[in-house]
Formats: sequence, C-alpha cells, structure tokens
Amino acid sequence: MQLFLDTAIVSDIQDRVTSGLVSGITTNPTLIHKSGRDPWKVYRDIIELGIDDLSIEVMGDSTNELITNSLTINENYGNVATIKLPCTLEGLKACKHLSNIGIRVNMTLVFSPSQAILCSIAGATYISPFIGRMDDNSLCGLGLISDISKIYHKHKVKTKILAASIRSVQSVGTAFELGAHICTIPPGVFDDMAKHVLTDKGLEQFNRDFLA
Repeated sequence: MQLFLDTAIVSDIQDRVTSGLVSGITTNPTLIHKSGRDPWKVYRDIIELGIDDLSIEVMGDSTNELITNSLTINENYGNVATIKLPCTLEGLKACKHLSNIGIRVNMTLVFSPSQAILCSIAGATYISPFIGRMDDNSLCGLGLISDISKIYHKHKVKTKILAASIRSVQSVGTAFELGAHICTIPPGVFDDMAKHVLTDKGLEQFNRDFLA
C-alpha cells in the first residue's frame, strides 16, 4: 500500500515528501501546463528532491513515436522515470515493447476491465483507472477498482492498480479497501488524510489535562 502525489508543483512536493509517506509522483500534460514551467525543468527539479518513481506522460500519434519519445525520457532520467502511456492500441504496443526491455510503464486513462486486462498482458507495471472522471460521467469509478482487483487477484497478475483522479479522503480509503495497490492524490487530499475533528478534540482535551 503506497501513496503517490499527483502534481507538478515542485514546492507542493517538497513540503510533503519530507514526511517519508510519499512513494512517488505522477504528472500529466495538464498538471505540467498548470505549473507554468518547462516540463524538463519540472521533472529535473522533482528528481532532485529524491523521488525515485516519477510518472512522465509520453505523447505520440503512433507506436513508433511513443516508443521513440519514451526512450528519450528514459535516456534523460533513467530508472527514476516511469513511462506513462495512454490505453490505446498504439499505447499498448509501445508498452509491450518497453516492458520487454525492462522499462517501467504506467498505462493511463483506463476506464474498463477489458482495458486493464490488455494492460496486464502488455506487461504494464501500473494501470491508472480514473475514479473521479468516471464519476463525472455517471459511472462508478470505485466499482471499476473492485472489478479490476478481482480479475488481477484471480489470475495472479503482477500489474499494480494505481487509482487516479481521486478527489476525497473517503475515496482513498475505499480504493485501498477494494484492492488498489497505490493511490495517487492531490496535495490537499494528502493533507486532509491526517485530519479528523475527533483527533483535534481529543488532543485539545489531553493538552488541557496535561497542563492542569
């Protein structure tokens, strides 16, 4: 059971990675765009924080282009980089090639058990089902985690379920309960995980009694 941060804001990562509770970082073109910075500089700054698993999204219209761009990232960032590919036929072919030569792959934009099956056959290290985005479209994102987990468990699949597009603390707990191996979460959700009104009240009472 691991937590990744889903952000490209280096200061947000730095503030939380020192906790020792964060095992990796996931990024995508939208998060990079929101950072307002050059992607290559963002990746380098994140790696310099000591992160050893950074998902970097690769773009391309063909399998060959995806493979070429993935190898460029691997050459620049080595084993720290996990190549993030879309769950398309082209992406799956690229995943198969990269996994065969020992490069970690995170297959993203997964929305069905059938896609998850193909990703595992292609040798993906991780798959990223998008919980929140499914919920936005009147589908059950957490139900998908459950369905994939049952299939992977039954067939002893090595591919790990990396639950993504998570927007609440409650979804983190439920995703792990249903079989996710990793949850990648925004910094705000990470912070909220440690908070509870009863913890605050209990600590307040303990402090009063200690000082009495």
